[in-house]
Amino acid sequence: MTSTKPAGSDPAPRPKRRSFSPEYKLRIVAEYDAAPQNEKGAVLRRERLYHSHVTEWRAARDAGALEKLIDHRTSPARPKKSAAQAENEKLRRQVERLEKELARNKAALEVMGKASALLEMISESAD
Repeated sequence: MTSTKPAGSDPAPRPKRRSFSPEYKLRIVAEYDAAPQNEKGAVLRRERLYHSHVTEWRAARDAGALEKLIDHRTSPARPKKSAAQAENEKLRRQVERLEKELARNKAALEVMGKASALLEMISESAD
């Protein structure tokens, strides 16, 4: 039996990750906390959430950090640096690396110079 689907097609599209607004998180935490003990699971099932969601959101709310309620995995990416800034940082790192290498080479040359002078002294005293 051969499939009529193209070789690269995916049988099922990938589900999108859900994201929750800070207002939604606060509302669900308040509703969960207000629910009687035997109805808390019903709130979670209805919203298709896990207890860990509520725990995490409650901790963020109690810390007073509304910023922590924003899901950073789905928030817009950090603003990109301009090409000039990126090139500048790259060049600074390169200069740092080369300065370290230069210092190491200078120290090696100094040691070799001293070793050469010592061998020359030994050679002269042996004559």
